[in-house]
Amino acid sequence: MTAPATSSPTVSEREARQVAEAAREQHWRKPSFAKELFLGRLRLDLVHPHPLPADDDVRRGEAFLARLREFCETRVDSARIEREARIPDEVVTGLKELGALGMKIDTRYGGLGLTQVYYNRALALAGSASPALGALLSAHQSIGVPQPLKLFGTQEQKDAFLPRCARTDISAFLLTEPDVGSDPARLATTAVPDGDAYVLDGVKLWTTNGVVADLLVVMARVPRSEGHRGGITAFVVEAAAEGVTVEHRNAFMGLRGIENGVTRFHRVRVPAAHRIGEEGQGLKIALTTLNTGRLSLPAMCVGAGKWCLKIAREWSGVREQWGKPVALHEAVGSKISFIAATTFALEAVLELSSQMADEDRNDIRIEAALAKLYGSEMAWRMADELVQIRGGRGFETADSLATRGERAVPAEQMLRDLRINRIFEGSTEIMHLLIAREAVDAHLAVAGDLIDPAKSLPDKARAGGRAGVFYARWLPKLVAGPGQLPGSYAEFHPRGHTDLSGHLRYVERHARKLARATFYAMSRWQGRMESKQGFLGRVVDIGAELFAMSAACVRAELLRTRGEHGREAYQLADAFCRQSRVRVGELFDRLWTNTDDIDRTVVRGVLGGVYEWLEQGIVDPSDDGPWIAEPEPGPSARGNVHRPIR
Repeated sequence: MTAPATSSPTVSEREARQVAEAAREQHWRKPSFAKELFLGRLRLDLVHPHPLPADDDVRRGEAFLARLREFCETRVDSARIEREARIPDEVVTGLKELGALGMKIDTRYGGLGLTQVYYNRALALAGSASPALGALLSAHQSIGVPQPLKLFGTQEQKDAFLPRCARTDISAFLLTEPDVGSDPARLATTAVPDGDAYVLDGVKLWTTNGVVADLLVVMARVPRSEGHRGGITAFVVEAAAEGVTVEHRNAFMGLRGIENGVTRFHRVRVPAAHRIGEEGQGLKIALTTLNTGRLSLPAMCVGAGKWCLKIAREWSGVREQWGKPVALHEAVGSKISFIAATTFALEAVLELSSQMADEDRNDIRIEAALAKLYGSEMAWRMADELVQIRGGRGFETADSLATRGERAVPAEQMLRDLRINRIFEGSTEIMHLLIAREAVDAHLAVAGDLIDPAKSLPDKARAGGRAGVFYARWLPKLVAGPGQLPGSYAEFHPRGHTDLSGHLRYVERHARKLARATFYAMSRWQGRMESKQGFLGRVVDIGAELFAMSAACVRAELLRTRGEHGREAYQLADAFCRQSRVRVGELFDRLWTNTDDIDRTVVRGVLGGVYEWLEQGIVDPSDDGPWIAEPEPGPSARGNVHRPIR
């Protein structure tokens, strides 16, 4: 047996799409609120009344949050983590002793067995103390070894690895490569069968937790051979195994305490018993894991929003301009209102999606993806507005502020730390395409063969028949609905509270409008629809706003019925929905009135050098190294910077 080359395979666009399509979950066995929303149906019965956790789950969750809060307040020095670009070993050890590594792991394996709701609340709390802590805990449990083993692992694998992950061992997830990001069809790392083992060769990039991890989930390509179906496959790999080298610890503009690096595998023997699932199931395992794993990012975005609101409130009430607090100037006040209303809505989206994940009655793949997309985008905007509210002090570092005698408010750090969330676990652009694919699944299921150039005429004829039946039933339902009846959703206008029923009627009407626009676009562009990424992105953004409006209204009503700041919650939900409706209106306008065509023309000109003259008059401080470092196969030529924390 010889080690294969690790260069990325060359694949066509169609082949890449086929790999991605094969990895996605093909069927909808459970209802989905968000899927129905994109089809023009407001299924409020799927989310209202708001689901609630069991009493025992609440008791255990609240008890852990109390311990975690005390730990974060007394043992976490966020400024030190930022200054030293590293989480101190004693902090990680303390988290282990607290049981924080096993929040999502079942108690039978030594974990805490928290629900998704309380896991996310814990991440928001830890992330508010230091975003690097949130990243460490999230990467370990949301996408690291515990979650894929929980969903796809054998009992033997669970018995062997989950107790370690619950208390002592940190895990990481390794998919990305130097030349492979959101296009896994070009994955170069290989796992060649060799008796009762596989031999791994390749290089992985941006391995969050990889520098300190004890256990790794590694995605590698198994060559097809006799007795082996091959394909991208998932493995649990011991980080201390011979041939595993952490060659570099990466440094970033934000999240400076994150343990993220470059890991090389050279002839690393992995027992076949450590393979997760079957050969070729690796991407399906990764995507299924992310269905709920993606909720960890919006959890930390909610925590960031709460912090932004706290600082904006305190600062804007003290800082005066022109004889009154800056908060009372409309230009600043509108920013504070945006932060408050959006934080309420993000928490509503997160809590609703998390509780649905716990109940497992609904398919939440779209809801979780929307929460990640919307949370990461809106949290970044809130942090940007906070920096603006703080003015020059927002741009100044916390250390500098403290040195000259002012409160050390790390607003600029928050902005830097949040920026990666628009890239982590699926960039905004990739999330748009992923959600759009799920949103139009019902259409493709009945009419996909009609627009597929590879299908035969008989296939297209059969698809035409199916499509005719489906659209004959579906299209008439998009003409009218409860959103046109003044008395609809009356329970959302209780006496003495702001009226939210009108917002739900708006959601219902515009869900139907969105479905009509999507159908028209598919009819107009057919097979070219997948290339209309600008249009698809706006469709998804509209759906995200409608989902957030629905969640905000449902949460406000929940808080009212529980006697928990109901009147104030209704006010925040009303403010958010009014702000959201402005954004929805703009997005609908831009579906058909936009610059997509001229943008494509300009892009071709830029790539062709037509506008190169515009770049004159500057100097480029970048060096002349390669844009993408092509890893050389073979043993590592660098020292191992792997740093396990005991």
